[in-house]
Amino acid sequence: MIDTNTLKGLIAKKGLSQRTLANKLGITPKTFYSKMSKGKFNSDEMYAMIEILEINEPSKIFFANNVT
Repeated sequence: MIDTNTLKGLIAKKGLSQRTLANKLGITPKTFYSKMSKGKFNSDEMYAMIEILEINEPSKIFFANNVT
């Protein structure tokens, strides 16, 4: 399960909106919000977010065990 709270924080820290990130991923904002609420992105989207957001430890976000 994806740690969406941490992911949202990283998006904000980079000065991006979720809408902007969705566009960079090539998906609609509606699709992005849906994927965020479910905590499920495909591997291509995860890889792109790692690159765009410059995530150093992606496993802590994309493969989080205990997400609240």
